[in-house]
Amino acid sequence: MLEQRLAGAAWTVEPEALTEALLAADVGVDVADEVTAQFDAARRNGRVVPGGEVAWLRDHVQALLAAADVPLRHGLPHVVLVVGVNGTGKTTTAAKLAARAQGEGRAALLVAADTFRAAATEQLQTWGARLGVPVMARRTGADPGSVVFDALTAAGARHVAEVIVDTAGRLHTKHNLMAELEKIRKVCARAVEGAPHEVLLVLDANTGTNGLAQAREFRAHAGVTGVALTKLDGTAKGGVVLAVVRELGVPVRWVGVGEGSDDLLPFDPAAFATALLEGLA
Repeated sequence: MLEQRLAGAAWTVEPEALTEALLAADVGVDVADEVTAQFDAARRNGRVVPGGEVAWLRDHVQALLAAADVPLRHGLPHVVLVVGVNGTGKTTTAAKLAARAQGEGRAALLVAADTFRAAATEQLQTWGARLGVPVMARRTGADPGSVVFDALTAAGARHVAEVIVDTAGRLHTKHNLMAELEKIRKVCARAVEGAPHEVLLVLDANTGTNGLAQAREFRAHAGVTGVALTKLDGTAKGGVVLAVVRELGVPVRWVGVGEGSDDLLPFDPAAFATALLEGLA
């Protein structure tokens, strides 16, 4: 009998310890309970054996993260709308995307659609000058939709391959500002067929479970197709993306691990799962 064979075996990970580790990594109560229940069931039916718990968990978490598969859409120009709340690193992420496009030999254009804060435009222009990427900007207070339309029209005329639109940071609870994102999406669609081809939600790895609430609202109003997880170079685990992937079905595309232009890396589910479970025996 299975119970007899495992009776004297020493388990290196107990369900309670797993739950605590997942909660500490900010995956949220629902996901922590769900993964723990799946782990416990796998132990009971022999799919996990003593000593093999961490390997099973890594594979399981990796599979959960890889399950969300929203294919990348294509267009010329390829339009990426970068959205998120204030302070997540949107502008820096937009600049890093432009640097990656340029490094791959594709002409890029940055669009300063945050017309509320002069500092935001200046930050994007500083990045543009550093990278040698042009920035389309207008005066503070200009209509963001108008800026985006002009930028996409110019990009088409200049045969620009990649257009990255940096939108204003906004709290997901501010419905008027979220409605503005819907307007910007419609402007993109009028200017370029199929645009925006990617709506990238930037989440701070330190956000915790509030990140799920952000993701829900941005998905509803902006049509999020992918996530960039930033500030993963510190002690943050960023486990909230497990809840985002599970509930909303959108994949993590990128992780930000530093301030350099090349510090935006393609998301690696296996490496992330390993780091998430670090500390378990």
